[in-house]
Amino acid sequence: SRLGQVRKPDLIIARNLEMLAVAQRAVTLFGGDVPMVYECLDIHRLMLRKDLVGRSLRAAEARLGRDARSLITSSPAFIEHYFRPLSGIEAPPMLLENKVLEIDGSTLPGDAPARYPPPGVPWKIGWFGALRCRKSLSLLADFSRRMEGRFEVILRGRPAYSEFKDFDGFVQNEPFMRFGGAYRNPEDLARIYGDVHFTWAIDFFEEGQNSSWLLPNRLYEGCRQARIPIAMKGTETARFLAVRGIGLVLDDADADSLAALLGSMTPDLFAEAADRIGRCHPATWVFDRSDCETLVRRLATLTHDAPQTINPSAALAEARHNESGLL
Repeated sequence: SRLGQVRKPDLIIARNLEMLAVAQRAVTLFGGDVPMVYECLDIHRLMLRKDLVGRSLRAAEARLGRDARSLITSSPAFIEHYFRPLSGIEAPPMLLENKVLEIDGSTLPGDAPARYPPPGVPWKIGWFGALRCRKSLSLLADFSRRMEGRFEVILRGRPAYSEFKDFDGFVQNEPFMRFGGAYRNPEDLARIYGDVHFTWAIDFFEEGQNSSWLLPNRLYEGCRQARIPIAMKGTETARFLAVRGIGLVLDDADADSLAALLGSMTPDLFAEAADRIGRCHPATWVFDRSDCETLVRRLATLTHDAPQTINPSAALAEARHNESGLL
């Protein structure tokens, strides 16, 4: 009934496994000849189970995705560790990283150079976005207490309250940690990252699995503002930083290791680290209008008559108003 008034699309993008099932039904309703793309930006822990539940879910994914023309995912490690060896999805992958969307091609207002704090003012670590990791919260609390005010932890975003015993009470009782609430993305990114010096780009929520393989939004958001990312050794984020010679990597997940990594930070070391990030091409962090048009062109090649009928700029403009041929 919901699709009854929708014109036949050029392409359907199914976001996540449950939407893949919906997309299969939609293809049938539209006549069976609409090409479909499967987008999967996280690998849920249920998909990685070795028991009947995991095998059944992977079999369902493979069956539902057997006709997908392409697979969109956000990290090379997802392809390496899941899609190639486990998933059964045979569609060719398309990497679409979690970059900052700057659709008009201009610098967001409020961009500020990375500056070290004046004497007596603490260094600030920003943990922004989906706050769901109990281990990170505990580690940062232990570290900030150990540093006795030299470092402050700023939390912004939406806590997953189901993952914490008492998130608000815990933060209120920490002398060097504060929660600033939700924020708008991308409007507030420059402001909130401009208030910190380091980006916490670590997540232990699904340690050894999805959390080790993902490239988080905060990595791109923080580096867009030349804030120093902190990654965990052995993760795809750490590999990403190593390839570019930027950021800091934590060897062990404890306060002692974090103190060793950050405790001797000086203005000169900070300025050098920020400068290395600043020398990276902006396209490393930003997805702009031309990138969007390139994406639409790539998607258009998957359709039967796209080269003659789809204009990337027009399709992008339509998409912004939810009227695109991309459902």
